[in-house]
Amino acid sequence: MKFIVVVLLTALLGYAAPLYFPWWSFAVASFIVALFIHQRAWAAFAATFLGLFLLWGIMAFIIDDRNDHLLSQRIATLLPLGGSSFLLISITALIGGLISGFAGLSGSLARKSAS
Repeated sequence: MKFIVVVLLTALLGYAAPLYFPWWSFAVASFIVALFIHQRAWAAFAATFLGLFLLWGIMAFIIDDRNDHLLSQRIATLLPLGGSSFLLISITALIGGLISGFAGLSGSLARKSAS
């Protein structure tokens, strides 16, 4: 149950925090979520990773779909992705998920060391 709460709270705060603070504030939000909701270190990593991976993946897909995949195909052509917008969206989601996951892992370990 905690896992699902952390995933949803991370996604919610990961969406809301950059609206009012700098773009990287989603990592601070993931750290705070993992700090206050006690989980084992790797469970905190997995939950915060999954929350932001899904959020960034879905948001990138929605934005990409609204412009008929024009920009993502051009960027994917510049990068060695063979013009695949799906691969570009996956890499975007992976980067956001990893940053959030490591922030959540840090929050979990900071709670453990403070105890």
